[in-house]
Amino acid sequence: MAALVYQILSSSALVSLGLYHMVATTRNHLKSPQSYAAKPYHPFPLSSSSSNLNPPHHRLRYLQLYAIIACLLVAVVHQTLTSFDADPLLKGRTPVHRFTSLQSAASLFLFLLLTLALLLSEWAPSVLPLPSDLVFGLAAALFYLQSLVSWGAASVQMSDLQAKCDSVSGRITAMASGLCVVLACQPRVFVADVGLGAAMCLQGLWVLQTGLSLYVEAFIPEGCHKLLDVVIGVEGSTKCDLDESRFRAVAILDLVFLVHVMFVLLIVMVTYAVVAKFVGIRRLGSYEVLPNAAPSSDHNNHIQMKALSGTQA
Repeated sequence: MAALVYQILSSSALVSLGLYHMVATTRNHLKSPQSYAAKPYHPFPLSSSSSNLNPPHHRLRYLQLYAIIACLLVAVVHQTLTSFDADPLLKGRTPVHRFTSLQSAASLFLFLLLTLALLLSEWAPSVLPLPSDLVFGLAAALFYLQSLVSWGAASVQMSDLQAKCDSVSGRITAMASGLCVVLACQPRVFVADVGLGAAMCLQGLWVLQTGLSLYVEAFIPEGCHKLLDVVIGVEGSTKCDLDESRFRAVAILDLVFLVHVMFVLLIVMVTYAVVAKFVGIRRLGSYEVLPNAAPSSDHNNHIQMKALSGTQA
């Protein structure tokens, strides 16, 4: 039960972070498409009255970073404590499980250090100036490292469902790494910035699906079952006895993943439509009306033309 609760909390945090990133990115792009550039994080919007009280370092401006730090701390502690449990479904038993859990905790700790460095650069730019392209480059490396950890965990799993879930999670994380590389090289690519938020949402939904497929009896595919004779740390582990049941379960997970992808695409389109409705779309082109430099009266707007002799009306 504790593992399912952790999966639900992780899913909520990732989906919320992805939605906030997509909304903030779309809002910035629609407000000023010419000066748009991707940002590693988006300060929390404040009203003019509250921001004037303490303009440079208002606490609520860094609410996103505070939330990320809190979630990463919980994740690091959880993975570290999980490493002390024995998992009989891993090849090599306890030592391998301990190493894979510690690898996951170490990769999450690196994300925590990057977030702390980003917060320090916002509070004291002279102490630690971090340009956006460097932050995206470091994030790409950490996402790729996390994907390697997920693929490594999948390779030592004897539980077919757990291995499949870890493998798909590694692919999503690798996609996020590629998007960060694009943003580090071309920060004005709006599609890549929105895609990064969508990848976070997709990862959050897949974390939830992993918890349901492993720990909830109603979502376990037919032919697979929960193992009741394991330790508390892996009480929701599942295993498929027959090859036919295993292939069927893997095919079902692939289908469910495609459903999640379509749902995330729908979220992206709805988010863009809602933000565009409230912010408005500024179209740039040759037919855009140019503003006057200064207000003038109506008679100054007319140009006096000299009469031409020898012309007919």
